[in-house]
Amino acid sequence: MTDDAIIFIPARMGSSRLPGKPLADIAGTPMIVHVLRRAEEADVGPVVVAAAEETIAEAVRAAGGMAVLTDPDLPSGSDRIAAALTLHDPQRRHGIVINLQGDLPTMNPADIRRCAEALQATGADIATLAAKIRDPEEVTNPNVVKAIAPLEHKPVALAEDFVRELPKDAEGPFFHHIGIYAYRRPALERFVTLPPSEREQERRLEQLRALDNGMTIAVARVERAPFGVDAPEDLERARAILGKGT
Repeated sequence: MTDDAIIFIPARMGSSRLPGKPLADIAGTPMIVHVLRRAEEADVGPVVVAAAEETIAEAVRAAGGMAVLTDPDLPSGSDRIAAALTLHDPQRRHGIVINLQGDLPTMNPADIRRCAEALQATGADIATLAAKIRDPEEVTNPNVVKAIAPLEHKPVALAEDFVRELPKDAEGPFFHHIGIYAYRRPALERFVTLPPSEREQERRLEQLRALDNGMTIAVARVERAPFGVDAPEDLERARAILGKGT
């Protein structure tokens, strides 16, 4: 592994389906701290929470982690980590920047490392992850984003597209996109200056902005997709899993 990687975890209290979810209690610990621990266990580089509110930063610091306070009005997690990067690393020591969503408390640390390795192993601007879909219901679920990449016989491949809904005549296997990105620093800095693309707005998929502007995204295949905590039932599932220490 390179020694110039850094992980940022963007977090904000506002959520339409689960307000205040970064501080939601899971087995006696705020969710954001669980995500912090998964990132630390990956042993890729320093981990910093890019917090939209001071209450999140306080919880992270109380757990011994690092946090940077960012403008709560920033439009996306990518904008938040780019702002935090500027604040935390004006000396530009870090050339690889990993964006780990703050609602993935069951993320496999080895998969975080896999994302960073995929960026290093390719000439891509950005790297991300996907897992083979095994549940037929996920194939038709628009909330499950599919990475279109030739991953059937390759551990890493360049993304061709990202979709919520597959064409009716599409043939599998299909791959569940996982919301983690490793950026080369110049790619992240360029990405956040670009306006949203037409396809990005139509599909509500921010990564299409990169593809639509000629940037390349490497997709690494992993065994399974972690679930995101987006609703109360997801939170209960996370509590059941992490409460058992699994």
